[in-house]
Amino acid sequence: MLAQGYRRIAARALCLRRVTASPAISVSRLVADRERRPVLEEISFDVAPGEIVGLLGPNGAGKTTTLGVLSTLLPYRTGDVRIAGHDLRTEKRAVRAAIGRVPQEIAVYPRLSARENAVFFARLSGLRGAAARRAAAGALEQVGLAQRADEAASTYSGGMQRRLNLACGLLGTPQVVLLDEPTVGVDPQSLERIGAALRAHAARGAALLYSTHHMKEAEQLCDRVVLIDHGRVIALGTPREIVARLGLGLSADVVTEAPLPEGWLDGLDGARVLEAHEGGDDDAGWVVRVSLAEHGLAARVLQRAETHGAVREFHVQRPSLHDAFLALTGRAIRD
Repeated sequence: MLAQGYRRIAARALCLRRVTASPAISVSRLVADRERRPVLEEISFDVAPGEIVGLLGPNGAGKTTTLGVLSTLLPYRTGDVRIAGHDLRTEKRAVRAAIGRVPQEIAVYPRLSARENAVFFARLSGLRGAAARRAAAGALEQVGLAQRADEAASTYSGGMQRRLNLACGLLGTPQVVLLDEPTVGVDPQSLERIGAALRAHAARGAALLYSTHHMKEAEQLCDRVVLIDHGRVIALGTPREIVARLGLGLSADVVTEAPLPEGWLDGLDGARVLEAHEGGDDDAGWVVRVSLAEHGLAARVLQRAETHGAVREFHVQRPSLHDAFLALTGRAIRD
């Protein structure tokens, strides 16, 4: 109960901050091309100080291009973009000084130790001497690398390198942090460390724009999300708002040894296959997501599946962002 109370207080404080503070990131009708092909088509959104906003969509939706434009690394055709109060087109130097960037690729020096990397990036952010060393030590502590700070980055696991990548991007306490798929391939421990570091940074007043195609991760971490597909914003709001707006119902995931035959749900009113795909691991079987008009249909769907082969797992869940994306686009985000 106490934790829930703290969350409600934090949510009210965040809402108040959104109302009273100017957006740290403001994007209005942004249009950008890559190789003469439109990639972003009049996308608009904002991020308030202290807010984590997820930029969600499948590969090729325009997430990386959006972050490239906001980082001043890619040109754009039209639109009004302001970062920390600075106009992106006319004040690029001020924009660069205000942002921290965590790229999708590992962008640290493998031969240097974690401490040497962090001090180097602290100096790039404008810190000097003891201030740079203190900031580096604090960043490494925040991501759980303090005990191995003097080991070469090349000796780190993939998840640890991701954490070091993040620590270097947060140095200098930037007002705005742009993150491009920062948790690709990380282990659960690193994922938790990264999430905690991002929440702490937002609590200090930074605005974070977090690109990902992992819906569950965004639901757990982000205050609001921007769903984009084919370079357009298709939904914007809190995860709960987006799901509620679509009026989605329950669904069930059926995991089987082999694919279920076409028409296996024929005649079962109120149950409909939403998507089917092979599991992500070598031995993960096949996954079918079924919409349920009411909870009582779950047992009958399971019974149908069992008549066609071995069922490994069966889960019933409330609608999620994944279901919302599927309803809005007619396809799963992995497609």
